Amino acid sequence: MSKLSGKVALVTGASKGIGTAIALALAEAGAAVAVNYASDKAGADKTVAAITGKGGRAVAVQGSVADAGDRIVAETVAAFGHIDILVNNAGVYAFAPLEAVTAEEFHRQFNTNVLGLLLTTQAAVAHFPEQGGSVINISSVVSRFTPPGTVVYTATKGAVDAITHTLAKELGPKQIRVNAINPGVVVTEGARAIGVIDGEFEAAAVAQTPLGRVGQPDDIAGVAVFLASDDSRWVTGETIITAGGFR
Repeated sequence: MSKLSGKVALVTGASKGIGTAIALALAEAGAAVAVNYASDKAGADKTVAAITGKGGRAVAVQGSVADAGDRIVAETVAAFGHIDILVNNAGVYAFAPLEAVTAEEFHRQFNTNVLGLLLTTQAAVAHFPEQGGSVINISSVVSRFTPPGTVVYTATKGAVDAITHTLAKELGPKQIRVNAINPGVVVTEGARAIGVIDGEFEAAAVAQTPLGRVGQPDDIAGVAVFLASDDSRWVTGETIITAGGFR
């Protein structure tokens, strides 16, 4: 029997990149998956088709976690009856030095990366079964590495780490485990768009990575399956750096 057979997962921001890889991996492990997207309907539909084409169960659910987390959860429950696994993957980012920080950009990133995560989690855990479940927050290695020029984004991921530790204690009595995955540089559409891949930044990251390469979305997805399953039943409140040894 697949390790996630009978489970229901909601993956936010799952129309591309790490989110898509996690959705596919959870489905491969037996979970029914709600594939959330904010604007990339084609990407979400492609992910759903990849799951259902292999006999899995999946639906696409539109909405930004910044202002529609409760509706995203409600549509997931309407489709599958409950939620066992929540992957808070949706996120936005932009890098700029301190002198270029604006209140607008601060709120844009914090509303999605922090407030959206909190409110989606709040809505989702109300639909977890009595035996509990797993919340997996996608953070970033930047919360430890703290690179210059990323002060707002790094602050959001530091907040995600703190939320992870706090909610692990708060939700533990309900048998809900809360952990974070902190990826290093991963090859995604977004990373390419901001120039992180195929340039000096990637070369510098590889030079500091003992395993000698940047990550692929599947590298993160395998850790998510572990945290979603009973294999990690005694793991909560952890921030798992998944970066090939990058420090």
